[in-house]
Amino acid sequence: MVAGHLQEKKGLYYIVLNFTDENGKRKPKWIATGLPVKGNKRKAEALLRAEQQKYESGEVKSQLGAEMLFADYMLYWLKSIKGDVDVTTYSGYEGNVKKRIEPFFRRKRVTLAGIRTCDIQEFYLYCRENYSIGNNTIIHYHANISKALNDAVELDMISVNPIKKSLRPKKVEHNGNYYTLEEAERLIRLVKGDGVEFPVLMAAFYGLRRSEIMGLRWQAIDFRENTITISRTVVQTSVDGKIAVVEKDRAKNKKSYRTLPLVPQYKELLLQMRAHQEDCRKMRGNCWQETGYVYVNDMGQPVKPNYVTQHFQLVLQKTGMRKITFHELRHTCASLLLKSGVPMKNIQEWLGHSSYSTTANIYAHLDAASKEETSTAMAGKLNISGNLLGMQSGTTLLPAEEQRKELGRK
Repeated sequence: MVAGHLQEKKGLYYIVLNFTDENGKRKPKWIATGLPVKGNKRKAEALLRAEQQKYESGEVKSQLGAEMLFADYMLYWLKSIKGDVDVTTYSGYEGNVKKRIEPFFRRKRVTLAGIRTCDIQEFYLYCRENYSIGNNTIIHYHANISKALNDAVELDMISVNPIKKSLRPKKVEHNGNYYTLEEAERLIRLVKGDGVEFPVLMAAFYGLRRSEIMGLRWQAIDFRENTITISRTVVQTSVDGKIAVVEKDRAKNKKSYRTLPLVPQYKELLLQMRAHQEDCRKMRGNCWQETGYVYVNDMGQPVKPNYVTQHFQLVLQKTGMRKITFHELRHTCASLLLKSGVPMKNIQEWLGHSSYSTTANIYAHLDAASKEETSTAMAGKLNISGNLLGMQSGTTLLPAEEQRKELGRK
């Protein structure tokens, strides 16, 4: 039987098989079990025996090793990290690997040991030319490949990560679109009574992320103290080809956990929503689904996140409003705050950004536009005639032709 043993790494069991390759060199092969060390020794030992038997029978030629195809390694890497990362993080990795990375490198037939820096750069170029993919998306591919190859180095499958020599694409700053005050007011009038009225109002006024709106529970709203606390998120993602709604009992980051004032207009709206839900609960009886969420349908079921994004676009199309994304209502909120003279630090706290620099970087163009408007307004109010330099020197600077005439007189 092929020699092998169990190895503990990052709290998980790995199977390590020792075999001799076609060149007579002894090589270890690592196989992830996905089993936590605590309480799973017998299961891990059973998996070890099963893998040894596979190799003995010739069922597996080369499951893990430097000579496996890089495309196969990327699929293996996906499986190995599935239990260690957040569901939404894994969903992003899975989409990048299965849609773009794995198909490209499978066509190239390059091995894990044989992948070179130029192969990775060729992949980036291919994505740009064939799919018009921008740098910001390619940066995600770069990060995925880098993480996978770093793990291959840790598992002694390769000695060096070739991506470290490649040129990481430069991030392109995206100036988010946003509505003016007049457009925002028109939108609010148009969505009154529509299914997306509540999320539109919460995004435009409070600057909440879609996930934060979907995660709002009644217990987060204090009608006595007039506060609303952002502490949960709900996201919709795709895992293994299936749509999944993921509830998280936490905010996006520490600064995203925040308590905001509940203004009278929004308090009234929420009280109306709560009364409507109570009526629906009485009408539906046992069919009512009690979840505690604020944004639900007439059966008590939480509205799916993607409904908001998709229906919002339909509303804009139907009403002839200028097209923006739902997330850009958050930019609209920031824009209106800036134009009202609210300091950037306060905007950071209102929006729940992780740091001041995040807010400053995202909304720097808005700050510049706000300052430009201020300077234009000031110039209009202070009717400055003549030339300041001339005023400072005590003389009046004349146009060139008149200056020549004046000099001729002298």
